[in-house]
Amino acid sequence: MKSFQIPEFYRSPLISKIKQLRRLQDPRKKDFSPGVLDFGPVQFLLARHFGFCYGVENAVEIAFKAVEENPGKRIFLLSEMIHNPEVNKDLRERGVDFLHDTLGKELISLDVLKSEDIVMIPAFGAPLGLIETLEKKGIPTEKYNTTCPFVERVWKKSEQIGKQDYTILIHGKVNHEETRSTFSRSERDSKAVLVLRDMEEANKLGKYISGEFSQEQFETEFHGKFTKGFSVKEHLKRVGVINQTTMLATETQAIADYFKQLMKEKYPGEDTQAHFADTRDTLCYATNENQDATYGLLKAEAHLALVVGGYNSSNTSHLVELLEAKFPTYFISSYRELLSREAIRHFIYHEKQTKETSHFLPETTPVKIILTSGASCPDSELEQVIHKVISFFPTAKTTDEVMGELKLEAHEN
Repeated sequence: MKSFQIPEFYRSPLISKIKQLRRLQDPRKKDFSPGVLDFGPVQFLLARHFGFCYGVENAVEIAFKAVEENPGKRIFLLSEMIHNPEVNKDLRERGVDFLHDTLGKELISLDVLKSEDIVMIPAFGAPLGLIETLEKKGIPTEKYNTTCPFVERVWKKSEQIGKQDYTILIHGKVNHEETRSTFSRSERDSKAVLVLRDMEEANKLGKYISGEFSQEQFETEFHGKFTKGFSVKEHLKRVGVINQTTMLATETQAIADYFKQLMKEKYPGEDTQAHFADTRDTLCYATNENQDATYGLLKAEAHLALVVGGYNSSNTSHLVELLEAKFPTYFISSYRELLSREAIRHFIYHEKQTKETSHFLPETTPVKIILTSGASCPDSELEQVIHKVISFFPTAKTTDEVMGELKLEAHEN
């Protein structure tokens, strides 16, 4: 796999060492059990896979190259490049301005743009309408396009099944940048498109496929989530499922399996492919690996879990959802949220607000902490979290001591 040039300040010697060790021990990526960093009174159980994925490293490399190659020019991003506050802050400090927020609200009018300006496309891609606006202004979009290749793969599948007259069902969050980008292309390539948030909405749609509910009920229940002119009678005869790449992979597959079975039951004796398009290859490898690694964490025993990443990061929020089924789970954006040995400030994803919790660390030792991060979180962020936690334990080993032990283990293996 291609190696990217990302700033050294996003790397971590400690995290790199344990990742290297895991690659040596498990080159075929079959072992999803956590790696262990033992500092004595506190132990970290690290997910098998976490941190910057291929698409994020690609975006970071392009973005910092754009800054380096264009001194004196105005540089803009259509929206947050990735959902990580530290990375976006670093870009702002280097003079990059953001034209929209994550929900698509305009922060800077596109009217101020000139042909000599640099405009970067974020890793989530951008709706076709925005791309066309930039091109009309004479602003090229390809050189600094950071769109994730795996997102582009979803678009190709969308185009393929759309041109075969399948209605496209997008498993995603309707206001997410990636879903908005995918919707705009699916709308171009297909007669009808609908966004489904989860399995619950998929089951609701099934009632319309089976003819239990009316067009009027559909338009009320799925308001704002479908293309103009969507007809329950005409557009639910042939469907295909694609996804926002950061959704729960298992749920995307469950939704696809559900509609495939539903079509078999509605059209018995007919070729299933006449009514359902098999699209399972749109699932992102990094999303799959991070989520599989999280299932591996659920088999471990620990006192709590820390998940590090941007609070608007979809893939990170799904890791939180998985872990909180077993552990007290704290979603934090950085080490700064670890206020003291007694207190942590964390994000409650379901309520969309931060909360301060006391006595989050148990008094007994060793304290065992699950630790992972989203695909847009630099490894350096995790190392900072580790340093902050071990600072609460005066007798803890140093990171140099622990790295020495990792080196010994690697040599012995």
